[in-house]
Amino acid sequence: MIPVTSFAGKTVAVFGLGGSGLASCHALKAGGAEVVAGDDNADNVAKAAQAGFFTAELRSVSWKNFAALILTPGAPLTHPAPHWSVLLAREAGVEVIGDIELFCRERRRYAPNAPFVAITGTNGKSTTTALIAHLTKVAGYDTQMGGNIGTAILSLQPPRMGRVHVIEMSSYQIDLTPSLDPSVGILINISEDHVDRHGTLDNYAAVKERLVAGVQKQGTSIVGVDDIFCRNIADRLDRAGHGVVRVSVRNPLADGVYVERETILRASGGASRELARIGGIGSLRGLHNAQNAACASACAEALGVAREVLQNGLRSFPGLAHRMEQVGRRGHVLFVNDSKGTNADAAAHALSSFSQIFWIAGGKPKAGGIIGLADYFPRIRKAYLIGEAAQEFAGTLGNSVAHEISETLDVAVANAARDAEASGLHDPVVLLSPACASFDQYRNFEIRGAKFRELVNALPGVKPVV
Repeated sequence: MIPVTSFAGKTVAVFGLGGSGLASCHALKAGGAEVVAGDDNADNVAKAAQAGFFTAELRSVSWKNFAALILTPGAPLTHPAPHWSVLLAREAGVEVIGDIELFCRERRRYAPNAPFVAITGTNGKSTTTALIAHLTKVAGYDTQMGGNIGTAILSLQPPRMGRVHVIEMSSYQIDLTPSLDPSVGILINISEDHVDRHGTLDNYAAVKERLVAGVQKQGTSIVGVDDIFCRNIADRLDRAGHGVVRVSVRNPLADGVYVERETILRASGGASRELARIGGIGSLRGLHNAQNAACASACAEALGVAREVLQNGLRSFPGLAHRMEQVGRRGHVLFVNDSKGTNADAAAHALSSFSQIFWIAGGKPKAGGIIGLADYFPRIRKAYLIGEAAQEFAGTLGNSVAHEISETLDVAVANAARDAEASGLHDPVVLLSPACASFDQYRNFEIRGAKFRELVNALPGVKPVV
């Protein structure tokens, strides 16, 4: 835990008592603050009370003695309207911040030069965060990983030299961290997302930009430049005098990090040198993972990780569960769990990564369905359709792709495994990338992915992929 001493002797309101909110309560109390905790969820309030914190209905208390409101990222700060707690705080002149802001203040107080890597982007944040954490561990760092990827930042060990904090940040968390100042900031990409919480796409991009614009002097801002928003951000950072490393997987760069023929190259001064090779690394398959690996490699270089250590780290990266996760093999058949592919855009990354696919898709459909995936249909040998979307997807596939309505995941796995093995193809892949939410049959995508893994491992002759 990281004790938060910056509010010692003061009273702080905490709204939102999930994982990060409760961790904030503990950290503030450990640092000498008085905490008043609240939540709209009665169960969360009860848990905080059981943990020994003073709880209150924050709508009905006086705000004049609060030094700050620590707000959960799940509550809107600006759009579609500020949360009621935000309005009360502003009316009382109380600052509204999040748990990562508390971390930043403690780091500045006690270990301002301790390595702090912050990662954001519309897509690829979690994989890039996990990969950087893996690389720094391989390099011998005491690595602390958290933030949006799962572990509340204040539950980690305190910053100090020799210890690196690798933190995934959503736009909501950046919004609540006004003095964000990582030593390495990474912006992978920007595409349309969360407009409901930021009002416009431009506002969303501006929030993302703050992560790389706030990098410490002498630090490194790493920006993927394969979309127009990020290209403009990199140019602005350059003009402002930041140390910018551009990253591309689509075009060679005169100065930056780019990927060519499955090799990550570093260009500067008119010459290029090899940083690492990613060919044949199953956990980094596909153009989207090449972008993640290139950003992580640029970060490793900024942290002084040796090239051979970087290469070993990339090779040994196991990947994240439910994201292009290689579950097992039976003969030539590879089984891949991409349950996180909950919409067509996400499924496109998986479909683009293989050429002989026995595709399991369906669930609770999203707007647009799979019409946008037509370019990948020639890669699909057969589709196995499950859940509410099965009939809709069957209509979209029509005569273009052989398909069956399997209805449930167990039937789909058994039939896809049988057909893939009987196909005689050299590298067939049974791919779960549903292009749908899970909520018709499973509580979340993790449970759906775990069920897929269980079904695959129960097939006779399947060997886990190590």
